[in-house]
Amino acid sequence: MKKTMKFAILPLAALVLAGCTSSPSGADYDKMTADVVKASFQDRGIAKLDRLQQDDANRECSAADVAGKPLDEKVAKAIEEANLKTVKWPSDGKFLGDWKEGERIAQSGRGLTWSDAAGSANGGNCYNCHMIGKEEISFGNLGPSLYNYGKLRGVTDPNAAASKAIVEYTWGKLWNARAYNACSQMPRAGHMGILSEKQIQHVMALLLDPASPVNK
Repeated sequence: MKKTMKFAILPLAALVLAGCTSSPSGADYDKMTADVVKASFQDRGIAKLDRLQQDDANRECSAADVAGKPLDEKVAKAIEEANLKTVKWPSDGKFLGDWKEGERIAQSGRGLTWSDAAGSANGGNCYNCHMIGKEEISFGNLGPSLYNYGKLRGVTDPNAAASKAIVEYTWGKLWNARAYNACSQMPRAGHMGILSEKQIQHVMALLLDPASPVNK
């Protein structure tokens, strides 16, 4: 660990020394940061360094955040349109699974760490950011409350034509949240392979099935 940190700070030291004769540019700082991050991580188990690679949306949103400015509207729209195209609709045509399984997935924060086996089922870790079921007393508030999600949106029959818009929106949001919010911090559960199609169907049932305790 000490050896890793020693080499990680070398780019910073070099830049400081260089600063004695010239002012570093934004590109210099970007490269220094990337070098430090790369030197601080290593492949281990299923956790690979490719997780450090940003896609176009991440780069644009990160740059806007660093600049302290909102993302350009045209750029935001382009990101949303591109991500909407990645949404894969249920192959069997069924949007809802079993809400009981959905609750288990929402409760679980396991998966995708170096100690997890490749191919093992991941959890959704949904309660980390949302209130969902009223019986759960431990939940985060980074995202909005999802309690009564379907009930508040008038979903009495998820298969009815009147419910189609909200059902499809919810699926798309779970699959790839950036299809609706360019810089959303919500994990792109389907697009990034965090949850399987079947798992998303179960979480859909948790949120939208009138029989789910979420909607009681």
